[in-house]
Amino acid sequence: MARRAVDVPALVESARAGSPRAVARLISLVEDAHPALREVMAALAQHTGRARVVGLTGSPGVGKSTTTTALVSAFRARGARVGVLAVDPSSPFSGGALLGDRVRMQDHALDPEVYIRSMASRGHLGGLSWSTPQAIRVLDAAGCDVVLVETVGVGQSEVEVAGLADTSVVLLAPGMGDGIQAAKAGILEIGDVFVVNKADREGADATVRDLRHMISLGDRTEPGLWRPPVVKTVASTRTGTDEVMAALDKHHAHLEASGDLRRRRERRAADEVESIALASLRSRFGDVAGDVRLGALAARVVDGELDPYAAADALVDELTA
Repeated sequence: MARRAVDVPALVESARAGSPRAVARLISLVEDAHPALREVMAALAQHTGRARVVGLTGSPGVGKSTTTTALVSAFRARGARVGVLAVDPSSPFSGGALLGDRVRMQDHALDPEVYIRSMASRGHLGGLSWSTPQAIRVLDAAGCDVVLVETVGVGQSEVEVAGLADTSVVLLAPGMGDGIQAAKAGILEIGDVFVVNKADREGADATVRDLRHMISLGDRTEPGLWRPPVVKTVASTRTGTDEVMAALDKHHAHLEASGDLRRRRERRAADEVESIALASLRSRFGDVAGDVRLGALAARVVDGELDPYAAADALVDELTA
């Protein structure tokens, strides 16, 4: 099927003016890796770098969508324009997001200052879609003051959000794993703010105690380092939302004062550039897996004539010669 022509300057201008349709179209171009994507990103570049990016992660069922809705309400009460990227598991049939209607975020469906977009993970591990960084760039350029990224609930693989967000919020709930399980999942390392949701349930205080103990065993006790707070909430009734907002503000102020905000964003940009460069190399060299040179090198590895590292160097040398 032929791709529809895109008037990039007009589309970017409309998105900058606040058109939800234009923003949706730009994110679709990102997801589809449209040929016009390079022109789009070039046009958006000068308008980015202003939005706060907050990532929310946690196991399925802890209340990520409900917490996201509560945070949207809190930011809107401040007059902020909010973008939400909700990364969902992919449908095995359509490839789209399973929860594309965002049934838990209907409170803001008619608010013109809130843009909510579901993105399919499309099999990508780590809780995010491969196109999420560029979708954030679109929302940033479109004038969002805050971008909330809610990840797929993928348990012990969901740590990529730490490299994507300015502030990473990790949600847990009583009865869904103790502090040891949290450490095993790797979330103690990525969390800037920990939220124990559904705190009206039995075991909430024990979960908070476990978390604080595990955090105290880490390497964040030195002066000047950020010590992640643990906040109790009941997102369905908005209980504790003010405390979460205060923790987010305090962490953002810490990032700005310490220079970590700039460092995090540079690291994020480096990861994005590397990802695009690798994708470009793959497309330039075609299907290396089916390359006869790779087959010949693999045979030599099996025969003991070459080690895998030497074979990999030889393949790179041949492809780039």
